[in-house]
Amino acid sequence: MNKLRLFFLISLIFILTYVPMTAFAYSYGDPNEEKVAEVYKQMAEKLNENPPNFAEAKTIFETVKEELDMHMGKEPSEAVLKAIAAKDKNAVLEDMKKILVLNIARRLENIEKNFAQYDTSKRLLAKAFATYEALSPTIQAKDAALDKQLKTEFDNALQSLGNPGLFGVGKKQSNIEQFKKSKEMILTTLQKQVGLKSLKVGHFSESAVEKPEAVEKKEWTDLSKVKNWIPIAVLVVVIGGVVLYSMRRKRA
Repeated sequence: MNKLRLFFLISLIFILTYVPMTAFAYSYGDPNEEKVAEVYKQMAEKLNENPPNFAEAKTIFETVKEELDMHMGKEPSEAVLKAIAAKDKNAVLEDMKKILVLNIARRLENIEKNFAQYDTSKRLLAKAFATYEALSPTIQAKDAALDKQLKTEFDNALQSLGNPGLFGVGKKQSNIEQFKKSKEMILTTLQKQVGLKSLKVGHFSESAVEKPEAVEKKEWTDLSKVKNWIPIAVLVVVIGGVVLYSMRRKRA
């Protein structure tokens, strides 16, 4: 019986430590790639060819044009296409950087509107940070300390989301005021860096605000991942062993 109790205690400790470590570690999660950021990088690659491949850059840009028009109005897309038609490489890249900043602003605004919805907010912040990572080399080249400060502010924004925990374990209270401070610093700084007059987008209707995706799974409840079955399997084995042992003792 003592050996069984020891086994049970060891298994319980494993469950209580393994689950919080894998479930509650602060990370941005999988941003599923922010499409506009990927498009910017692909366009930059084509435009940095010798000679610049404007035709290919235009084809790549058109894959996100409809989405940009919906969320930001037609002005940003028109500016990029005009610069491509004029074969002005620098203007294309500068306009794309402005679009990246507008996209970050859109994501952060939507987080504030959905702040109580942890999964949605975390996913949107991941996308905002993925967008900044595409912009980061430009900021770093101008001011490495500022780039580091901005990344720290993204981390602060992540911390401000708190953590709902699992069955109350690992729960951390969210702080919307902290988030607002981080958001203000990030957007004010980026607006100045790319020379945007305003961060107001052309299409900010309620229908454009991301809603929680019902089918989206939390990292630690996605049972399609083998690692998430480990604590459950251990728990089942432990409980089954205790029940079986108790039944045998009663029969004896």
